[in-house]
Amino acid sequence: MSQISRRGLMKTGAAASVLAATGMPAVAQGKRGGTLRLGLAGANTSDSWDGRTHSDSYMIMSAHGCVFDCLTEVGADGTLKGELAESWEASADAVTWTFKLRQGVTFHNGKAFGADDVIESLNMHTAEGAKSAAKPIVSAITDMKKVNDHEIVFTLAAGNADFPFLLSDYHILMYPAGMVDEAIAKGIGTGMYMVESFDPGVRFVGKRVDSHYKDGSAGWFDSVEVIAINDSSARMNALMTGQVDAVNRVDFKTEPLMKANPMINIFEVTGNQHYTFPMLTNLSPYDNMQVRQALKHAINRQEMVDKILLGHGAVANDHPIGPANQYYAADLPQNDYDPEKAKSLLAAAGMDGLSVDLSASDAAFSGAVDAAQLYQASAKAAGINLNVVQEPADGYWSNVWLKKPWCACYWSGRATEDWMFSTAYESGVPWNDTAWENARFQELLLTARAELDSGKRKDMYTEMQMLMSTEGGTVVPMYANYVDAHSTKLANSGTIGNVFQMDSSRLMERWWFA
Repeated sequence: MSQISRRGLMKTGAAASVLAATGMPAVAQGKRGGTLRLGLAGANTSDSWDGRTHSDSYMIMSAHGCVFDCLTEVGADGTLKGELAESWEASADAVTWTFKLRQGVTFHNGKAFGADDVIESLNMHTAEGAKSAAKPIVSAITDMKKVNDHEIVFTLAAGNADFPFLLSDYHILMYPAGMVDEAIAKGIGTGMYMVESFDPGVRFVGKRVDSHYKDGSAGWFDSVEVIAINDSSARMNALMTGQVDAVNRVDFKTEPLMKANPMINIFEVTGNQHYTFPMLTNLSPYDNMQVRQALKHAINRQEMVDKILLGHGAVANDHPIGPANQYYAADLPQNDYDPEKAKSLLAAAGMDGLSVDLSASDAAFSGAVDAAQLYQASAKAAGINLNVVQEPADGYWSNVWLKKPWCACYWSGRATEDWMFSTAYESGVPWNDTAWENARFQELLLTARAELDSGKRKDMYTEMQMLMSTEGGTVVPMYANYVDAHSTKLANSGTIGNVFQMDSSRLMERWWFA
């Protein structure tokens, strides 16, 4: 088959014995030329071309789908297709996967791409001392056998029907074997654009590669310039004054002004992005389940959707599976705003008059500080003294998240349930920002991953969402739509991806000047 949707993959599973995806997609023809200028939030002075460390939009966009490629790619329409992988086949139990690699591909330094590059690029994520968010994906591979320069056989520890989807993860970039350190230092990939200059946390300039394997289907700009503009007001102003051609994370406060500008279009898609307040459950008082439950009943979710998202989203229920996921459990009992119930839970825990700090910065998500202050006000009615600590934007992801006991955060969500759960909630993974341990949850995670029956998977994922909602360590008040904006000078195929913001972070490849 030429394309596989995530729903089709889950339904068919490996029970069909063979799953394959070949060739590049047929897309609307773009127009070559011009320099694209993007103004993006999510930049840090600690940024680098090491995909293992990428955690925010600036480097995700600059790396995957621009300077570097992955083995697979989720298309704008949600179908899975080959990027550096040309096709793949699975055994009946989804334990063994054979990938055929695209031939004739070269890195920006002229080195030919092949199986050795894949093996070394994957091994980076499980190397001693490596702190990669993709470690859970790669550590599940027990063996990588090079058949020839353009064919690899992967053996997994257990069956995983999602495996081809996982290899589209923006952390799992392909680097040239034997020169990975140099490639990270200089930004040497196989992507449409090679690095001309890179000033971490400030600016990246890329030049279009000639005779690229995606010629005719992607990469329409002659060059791209990605400018770090973390300040929301400055970013919106840069678009309105024509300094940039597109921006991410539209400031809802200035949205009416932008809509009134005939030279600007706002594009919005509903995906699985969710805003969170994770607490480290291995620290007091968050190690007490009744305290966690009290904090979940001390937040007014609808107020946040109305005042922070200005309606661009929906109320969430303290788990990370969103309405765009196949097994989203929409019928779970809702954790509603109930100050009296919160008081009762705290009394039962012996923690009346609870006082806690909540770290927040708009680096976490647009409006995070305001959201924390709304939380502070709603929690007061439950007798909770919630002290909002405003943290610096620069270095937030390295100095606050995963380190402070309770903070603001956002997740873009993932294309499959297992991908989301295994990235953020599997025991021992680097990005487990709650350190929540639940034996039943972990058992279900492993069982559902290898289950090929869709009905059984649905039951298991529903129970996992319920466990997180009632016992887990993260408050998830709202799903947030991806709301970005661009100059009317830009055009696209008419289908915009919803896996991540900015056309699944691949705007630089997929769009063009009209």
